[in-house]
Amino acid sequence: MQGHPTDGDARGDSLAGIASDAGLRNITILAWRDLADSEAGGSEVHADRVATEWADAGLNVTLRSSAARGFPRRERRHGYEVIRQSGRNLVFPSAVRDQLTGRLGPADGIVEVWNGVPWLTPLWWRGPRVVFIHHVHVDMWELSLGPTLATIGRTLERRAAPLYRGTTILTPSEGSRQQIMEYLRLPGTKVEVVPPGVDADFTPGGSRASDPTVLAVGRLVPHKRVETLIELMPALRRQVPRARLVIVGEGYHRVALEELAQNLGVTEAIEFRHAVPRHELVDAYRQAWVVTSASIAEGWGMTITEAAGCATPAVVTRVGGHSDAVEDGVTGLLADNAEDLLAHLTSVLTDVDLRNRLGEAARLRAAALSWSTTARQILEALARDAKQRR
Repeated sequence: MQGHPTDGDARGDSLAGIASDAGLRNITILAWRDLADSEAGGSEVHADRVATEWADAGLNVTLRSSAARGFPRRERRHGYEVIRQSGRNLVFPSAVRDQLTGRLGPADGIVEVWNGVPWLTPLWWRGPRVVFIHHVHVDMWELSLGPTLATIGRTLERRAAPLYRGTTILTPSEGSRQQIMEYLRLPGTKVEVVPPGVDADFTPGGSRASDPTVLAVGRLVPHKRVETLIELMPALRRQVPRARLVIVGEGYHRVALEELAQNLGVTEAIEFRHAVPRHELVDAYRQAWVVTSASIAEGWGMTITEAAGCATPAVVTRVGGHSDAVEDGVTGLLADNAEDLLAHLTSVLTDVDLRNRLGEAARLRAAALSWSTTARQILEALARDAKQRR
């Protein structure tokens, strides 16, 4: 439900007070990609929502990222400044240069979004800072890059980690926290869980699709394993004859996925949609009977809780953040392999009582997640660091 103006005022006052007490007026967010990027995903949505909350509270927020084709280098969005410059690789040294030379304006604190490649803030920034890691990449390097670049990425991720032993690390789920502790070997006392929010417009409404509809939303990249969902469709259609799979998203893996669907002879059962406007995404969640993901790594799985807000349950792989976003057997079902995915999807599509029970519990869970809480917890962590440095 949308908050009343007084709720927003109270939220803003709370954030403004936290920032003022810690001397945080100007905050820079370092992010590899921006929400405008054609391959933007959950990390970019997360940064935008947090920056918007802070800007609404009167803070000066600058988000520095790489260039996005078709978008200006500078623009004002949702109350905060976006600066896009340099390519995917050069953005790291150029952003550091810009921060140190004052080209980004004054900064009282920095939020580093570590998306595989760290910004190495402990080496060059002595002011208040926190780091947000959505998930550790681990096996994703091999899927996304060639062997040589994958080795470089994996080595950098592991070798840079010791620099952050004294830094407050924030992450969206307990699953990701465990990965950070085990793979990056960072102390658990410095790693805090801050779950993402769910926007207020993800609510139930309209009616479900007439055909049993499975929805997958996200970037079309190898680690999402969308091909697994396509490969399951022949067997799923034998169990649920009118079952359909709707895939919403952009990514360089799209052509290969479309070819796979054609080779398996299931093109009539699968609909590919490009990135859609917000209201169409809400409609897609409301019409779907179940949302699914076969991803091998997720920090949380924001599409899961967005769908949950629309009372749509989830069937997803039992990995990282999925295990936090879905309460197994309560708000959805977790799968250990492709066979489990098939069995769980069949159960949810054919058992209306199970589907309704999971959907209602998912809705209640999503209602408890808010971006104002997420933004406040991140700001509190940055404020604690600022006070300690004083």
